Amino acid sequence: MTTGRLLARTGAGVLALGLLGGAALALEGLVAARRTYVSADSAPAPEGSYGPADGSPLRLVLLGDSTAAGLGVARTEDTVGGRLAALLGATGRRVVLDGVGVSGSRAGDLRTQVSRALLHGRPDVAVILVGANDATHLTSLDAVQRDLSGAVARLRAAGTAVVVGTCPDLGAARAFAQPLREIVAWSGRRTGAAQRETVRQAGGVPVDLAARTGPVFRADPGTLSEDRFHPSADGYDLWALALYPAVYDAAQSVAAPR
Repeated sequence: MTTGRLLARTGAGVLALGLLGGAALALEGLVAARRTYVSADSAPAPEGSYGPADGSPLRLVLLGDSTAAGLGVARTEDTVGGRLAALLGATGRRVVLDGVGVSGSRAGDLRTQVSRALLHGRPDVAVILVGANDATHLTSLDAVQRDLSGAVARLRAAGTAVVVGTCPDLGAARAFAQPLREIVAWSGRRTGAAQRETVRQAGGVPVDLAARTGPVFRADPGTLSEDRFHPSADGYDLWALALYPAVYDAAQSVAAPR
């Protein structure tokens, strides 16, 4: 995800476009810039082993932004990666979890993360969580599509199954008020739509997190962490459950342990 400074920058950028008038948006941008968000140093270690101790392991790698890294929770098992690994482990597979996500990342940062993911051999399944920072930075959709397509294609060429959680519903974030909230939500919807088309074309499986979990995030403030921006353990659990069918299918395409 992003920081208050990026949100302020978003407010300034949209203000320059003249959307919804100026005063309220400029004020909310200034407030967002001074808001305290969860520190990137607080993310739990994105690694672990789940399921049976024996058998050939299935390697699950998380790539993307602060949500892939698990900002907002203190335990690895409460992150999206930890929840997915536990669910897969419960089916009788031994799962080794690794994470290369970096807070603040955008689609353009995936190139380096893919290299890191491939450094120690081919992952069996890769889950990418990215898009919120592209939406709040107003990254061009062409750039988002180009960079995300390149990342998915590289992983697929290496033999890795890829599932992408597209931009979440930024209108559910209570860290900033109207009208900035709905403007960022609009940008998020555009980004998510562009991501879904690109992922399919590159051979990955997109999961529309905004559609599948956004209504619950909007209705339940408990889905957000203390900074009211990053998901809480309950929020990450919702994301993991939304992603799990696609991740399970991807894992089934990998040879089962002997």
